[in-house]
Amino acid sequence: MNIARIKGFADMFPPQSDNFTRMENCARDIFGRYGFVELRTPLVEFTELFQRSIGEETDVVQKEMYTFPDRKGRSLTLRPEATAGVMRAYIESGLNSREAVSRLFTTGPMFRYERPQKGRMRQFHQINCECLGTQSPLADAELIIMLMRFLRALGLKDLGLKLNSLGCAECRPRFKEALLEYLRGVDRNALCPDCARRVDSNPLRVLDCKQPGCRALTDNAPKLLDYNCPECKAHFETVLEMLRTEDLPLELDHRLVRGLDYYCRTTFEVVSGSIGAQSAVAGGGRYDGLIKSLGGPDVPGVGFACGMERLALLLGDDAETRPDFYLLGLEEAGRAQAFALAQKLRAAGLRGEMNFSTGGFKSLMRQAGKSGARFCLIIGPDEAAQNNVTIKHLDSGEQRSMPQADAILYLQAGTAND
Repeated sequence: MNIARIKGFADMFPPQSDNFTRMENCARDIFGRYGFVELRTPLVEFTELFQRSIGEETDVVQKEMYTFPDRKGRSLTLRPEATAGVMRAYIESGLNSREAVSRLFTTGPMFRYERPQKGRMRQFHQINCECLGTQSPLADAELIIMLMRFLRALGLKDLGLKLNSLGCAECRPRFKEALLEYLRGVDRNALCPDCARRVDSNPLRVLDCKQPGCRALTDNAPKLLDYNCPECKAHFETVLEMLRTEDLPLELDHRLVRGLDYYCRTTFEVVSGSIGAQSAVAGGGRYDGLIKSLGGPDVPGVGFACGMERLALLLGDDAETRPDFYLLGLEEAGRAQAFALAQKLRAAGLRGEMNFSTGGFKSLMRQAGKSGARFCLIIGPDEAAQNNVTIKHLDSGEQRSMPQADAILYLQAGTAND
């Protein structure tokens, strides 16, 4: 019996793996311009970290985590999201004592046991950014602008930006009270099972349920923005004002919530109309109480996460990188010179491979064609005797012979023009 891959876990070959490399490199470029540095955290953490950061009442903790005991009986969990690990590392390293504002980003795999579907796997990948140490609304706005620039740098166009303000510890309790009063007047039997439970445990999450019946029942529910205190209103207005200077496609979404108490003020989501019902490709917000809730200092923070599988759906196969050359060495002398020339071409920054097989010429040319390379370089006995190489453009069929020493400049010019 052959061993198969686990359901919900994917092997990625090019062009999918090229897409992920492209996203990661683009993130390092764009985020680096804003002063963000890369942090790498473990895949496994103590389960308590996620119970405290995500919340005991969430579906992630109750239904979706990969949790197991280690040999000492301690409960460990494969990380279902990145922020908790970043917060743990921030606290444990004492980073707050060394710098006033920390700007950190991470990339890598996360794990949730849920039904695999388009753009959502049990092992999935995220890009996360966290800005820690400032309450300024300018930090919220800059983070969102950076996110949109990153997405646009990838070439994505059909994007929308949804925003809401969750208020703070002073004003949100008034909203919760009004929402609970409204939900008590709703027939619980008409709500989905999750929302019927959330009415008591996490009422804000009822607002962002995607079930049509639940959405209809909460159409007239109180709106968070109507309950924001003057300070929260001023904070949110500043965020909106800064974002409008960038001409971003803003939409206020009263259903956009985070259900845990340490989330506050700005919350946002980037959506796409190109990937069906599961339209969110990135989301985040302010979480001024999270670090303190995990036993750290009372340091404010704001951050976001991007789902890389979702982004890959939008990118399609555009990230596929075409090889520059396929080099054929024919007979012993030709193969030795082809091997040496291949190393020189790669040292000059060109991408390609050479044949290791000794098949017939037609068979080798078929290999060159299947490689997708722009140029096929041929060194046979005649070329080897004169230190020449025959170069064929595999798209146009144009062919010429030249000294091997001239091949690098010829290919560099040819690939630049393609």
